[in-house]
Amino acid sequence: MHLTLAQLAITGLLVALLPLSMVWMSADAHKYRKLVWVAVFLTFDLIMFGAFTRLTDSGLGCPDWPGCYGLANPFQAHDAIRAAEALLPSGPVTVLKAWIEMTHRYLAMAIGVLIVALAAQAWRQWRKSRRAEFSPGLPTALLLFVCLQGAFGAWTVTMKLQPVIVTTHLLLGMGMLSLLVWLGARQDNAVTPLSGPTGPLPVMREIRLLAAGAAVLLLAQIALGGWVSTNYATLACSDFPLCDGKLVPAMDFEHGFTLWRALGKTAAGHYLPFPALTAIHWLHRAFALVVFAGAGYAALRARGQPALRKIAAGIALVLLLQAGSGIATIFLSRPLLIAVLHNGGAALLVLLLTMLNYRAKLLLGIARRAAASAASTHSSPVKHHQ
Repeated sequence: MHLTLAQLAITGLLVALLPLSMVWMSADAHKYRKLVWVAVFLTFDLIMFGAFTRLTDSGLGCPDWPGCYGLANPFQAHDAIRAAEALLPSGPVTVLKAWIEMTHRYLAMAIGVLIVALAAQAWRQWRKSRRAEFSPGLPTALLLFVCLQGAFGAWTVTMKLQPVIVTTHLLLGMGMLSLLVWLGARQDNAVTPLSGPTGPLPVMREIRLLAAGAAVLLLAQIALGGWVSTNYATLACSDFPLCDGKLVPAMDFEHGFTLWRALGKTAAGHYLPFPALTAIHWLHRAFALVVFAGAGYAALRARGQPALRKIAAGIALVLLLQAGSGIATIFLSRPLLIAVLHNGGAALLVLLLTMLNYRAKLLLGIARRAAASAASTHSSPVKHHQ
C-alpha cells in the first residue's frame, strides 16, 4: 500500500511537472499570475473530463481508491481488470473505463500539486512584500478546498456513485474553478488595475447585486444538473418543450429529491420509480428558464459598462449555447460529445460570472470613491462660505 501511494504521488508530480516547467521557463515577468491561469485552464479541463468519466460510466472503472485494485495504474492491475471484465463485459469495470477513471485521478492529483505550489508561493511572497495580490487567505482556502474535493472523490468510488456524493463532488469542482478564477482576476488587476468611468453609484450597486444573484441561480442550476446526471435522468423527458406530451407530467418529487439514498434506489431500498426521474429532469429544465432570464438580465445591464461589455457578451452567448446543447441532448438521445459540452458550458458560465462579479465589485468601489469625492467637493464651498 505504501508503495502504491508513493507511485501515485510520483505520477501526480510528473503530470504537474509539465505546466510547472512551462511557467518557470516562460519569459513572463508575472509567473505567479501565469501559474494561476494555468491552474484555471487545467481545472476547467478536469471538470470536462470528469463529465466524460461520468457519462461513459467510468466512475467505477477502478472500484477502489486511490489506486486501481490496490495498484498505482491499470497496467499493473491488468489481470484483475480483465477478470472483472470477463465476468461482466458490459459492467462498470473494463480496461478502457479503468484508464479513463485513473487519468481523471492523475489530472486531479496534478492540479492538487499546482494548488500546493500556489499556496506556498503566496505565503513566501506575502512574508517578503506584504503586497495585496499575494494575500495568502484565498490560496490557503483553495488548498483546503482541494483536500475536501479529494475526499469527495474517494467517497464517490467507495460509496458506489451515491448521487448526493457525486453531485457534491461536481459542485466542489465548480467552486474550486470559481475560486481560482477570482484569484486570477486579482492577479490581473494587480498587473493592470481596473480604472475608467463607471455608471452612477445606484447603477453599479444594481449590477453588483444582479451579478451576485445570477451566480446564486447558476449554483442552484448546476446542482440540479448534477442531480439529473448522477441519477441518469437525462432522457426521462424525451420531447421538448413538453415532457411526455404534457406541460406538467406525472412526477414524484418526494422520491426524486430524497438526497441520502443509493443510486437508482429509494431511501427504503426499492427501485426508484420513473416519475421520480421525470421530476428530477423537469425541475432542471424549468429552472433553466429562471437562470436564462436572471443571468441574461444581469448581462444586459452589465453591457452598459465598457469594462464589463466583453464579459456580458460572453455570458449571453454561452447562455444561448447552453440552451441549444441542453435541447440537443434530448432530441439526439444524449450523444456523448454534446453532453460533455453541456457540462463545459456550465463551467464556462461559472468562469464568466465569477469574472463579472469580481469586476463589478471593483467598479462599485470606484463608483463609491467617485461619489464620496464629488460629495466632498460639493460641500467644500459651503463650509468656506460659512
